[in-house]
Amino acid sequence: MIEQAQPNDDPMSSVETLRPMAARARRIPGEGALETLSRALDMEARGIDIIHLEIGEPDFPTPTHIVQAGVDAIRAGRTRYGPAPGIWELREAIADHLAASRGVRVSPERIIVTPGGKPVIFMTVLALVEKGDEVIIPDPGFPAYEATVRFAGGTPVSLPLRGETGFQVNIDALKERITRRTKLLILNSPGNPTGSIIRAAELEAIAELALQHNLWLLSDEIYSQLYYDEPPKSIAAIPEMAERTILLDGFSKSYAMTGWRLGYGAFPKPLVEPVTNIAINNYSCTPLFAQDAGIAALRGPQDCVAAMREAYRVRRNLVVERLNAMPGVSCTMPAGAFYALPDVSALGTANVRTFTNHLLENGVAVLPGVDFGRHGEGYMRISFATAQDKLREGLRRIEAAVETLHRSNQTT
Repeated sequence: MIEQAQPNDDPMSSVETLRPMAARARRIPGEGALETLSRALDMEARGIDIIHLEIGEPDFPTPTHIVQAGVDAIRAGRTRYGPAPGIWELREAIADHLAASRGVRVSPERIIVTPGGKPVIFMTVLALVEKGDEVIIPDPGFPAYEATVRFAGGTPVSLPLRGETGFQVNIDALKERITRRTKLLILNSPGNPTGSIIRAAELEAIAELALQHNLWLLSDEIYSQLYYDEPPKSIAAIPEMAERTILLDGFSKSYAMTGWRLGYGAFPKPLVEPVTNIAINNYSCTPLFAQDAGIAALRGPQDCVAAMREAYRVRRNLVVERLNAMPGVSCTMPAGAFYALPDVSALGTANVRTFTNHLLENGVAVLPGVDFGRHGEGYMRISFATAQDKLREGLRRIEAAVETLHRSNQTT
């Protein structure tokens, strides 16, 4: 007979006797940006004024015509299940958009619509990577790349991106890291946290290496419409590369739709069915009303994107100019996205996380570069996706902390 727990029994006391959880659950970490945001929000709840420069989220509202399309869809009852790869009308709109914006010609059948961009990373890695496989990732780079590779049992291999070269891909360094176990190469252009855009010559050289070594590529192009000079090119547009490239993009950054959770991947034909099956068994489908809003975003007027891009350009220039005027701080001009990655190693702190924690205590939230990989040590990431008045105040607080630290270093 099974004894019933007494009222005073600790309901968690039996947890220690349960069989251990899977090792993979311990291999996947959280994300520094969201952890810092949580701390900052907790401080705000306690009445502390915080300038948020840590999170990569546009401060603009979702454009009106996109919101209206979503509202109309909800009112029309578009709140039920839909096809796992996404509705055909949106997949057609995405295919047209990729052809017009980057010269990537892919049929709608190869588009899979997802709830945000991260599922494309996760499903690609799950579909391709097994224990013993190596995946080359940019470092510093988006933390989900390394996390998902480790979760799948693969081995992430860091490809250093150096500030002195504008965080460009070094082709010789890439060659050195390709082995017989390399399965996948991940690219991100424009990049997070670097703001760099991979040049056409480097893309051609990367394509040659991928063909030579029979590699898959995941090209993360979520910031594709946020550029300040020449628009970024896609490696998927290079002949023969569409057959081995998964192109990731979405609506969060370009259309200020972070909470709508709407992204997509353009997959090589052999991956479409297995990735669709992963989607079915994971999240079933992406909400129909969000997809209708996505159609409005791509088919509707694009002046909203241009206006946001120009606002970010002004903010970028302000941030880089102010940072470079601070003693011990050096910042390259980002070519895309909405991040600055200043080098603060000359400030002499034991590590940058100590300094960013100090900044948070003084009312401004930024991220240590090491949150994006070990080659990010010495840097900190600042998001300029916020209003100019907030940026100016945040920069003022950073400047005060830098000058205090600088004076301290001079007297010791």
